[in-house]
Amino acid sequence: MADAGLFIGWGAAVRGREKKAVAAFGDDQGFWDRLQQEGRIESSETVLLEPHGGDLAGFVLVRGIREQLAAIRDDEEFWRRVARAGLLVDRLGVVRATLGDGLRQRVNSYPQVIDEWT
Repeated sequence: MADAGLFIGWGAAVRGREKKAVAAFGDDQGFWDRLQQEGRIESSETVLLEPHGGDLAGFVLVRGIREQLAAIRDDEEFWRRVARAGLLVDRLGVVRATLGDGLRQRVNSYPQVIDEWT
């Protein structure tokens, strides 16, 4: 079961690069599907947000175990895709996330931190 995730969020497409952004988006969906079929991730979910006046236009949440996602972050193909996306969309971010059993572990350790620092 997934205990970790990658949150990949983005803003609006760079003006003049909208067609390339849409093409890259479709290509990246295939990338996540392939990684899931290969067993390198548990799953991915892509979310497109309606216009809301904020900076976030959409995101992908990739689920897996921490070691799988660390390997993905170090993968040359992944970083080429991130570099490409950075040229096509504004406000691109890639952030580690804690999910499932990992979340319970983090939350359960929080009282110790409180006791140490308050």
